[in-house]
Amino acid sequence: MEKHYGEIIERTIRRNGYSISELSRLMKVNRRSIYNWFNQPKFKPEIIFKIGCALKHDFSNEFPELFSAEEFQKVFNDSKMFHMRFLDEEREKINYWKDKYISLLEEYNHILAANNIQTRTISISAL
Repeated sequence: MEKHYGEIIERTIRRNGYSISELSRLMKVNRRSIYNWFNQPKFKPEIIFKIGCALKHDFSNEFPELFSAEEFQKVFNDSKMFHMRFLDEEREKINYWKDKYISLLEEYNHILAANNIQTRTISISAL
């Protein structure tokens, strides 16, 4: 008996608690398309691979004839590296603005202190 790709994918999605709505958003397709895929006995391995990447699920267990574990691992590792680089860039942006804010705040405090000294000098000389 041949594998029914759609049923296997649906079972995997439901068993692991993935949301159909979230999957459709990640894959940029409508939910109806995903439900249609569940009814198809065969479809392109590229679609299965994209589903696996979107869900971060290795379909090489369910479809060893189509994929190797290394294919999914490479994508997952690349995704982690991208995510780490993105976080580093965001951290740098945050630090830049934080440092700029602190610098401006210190400058403002110096101006206030100078104004305060000047005001005291004027009020003392007025006496």
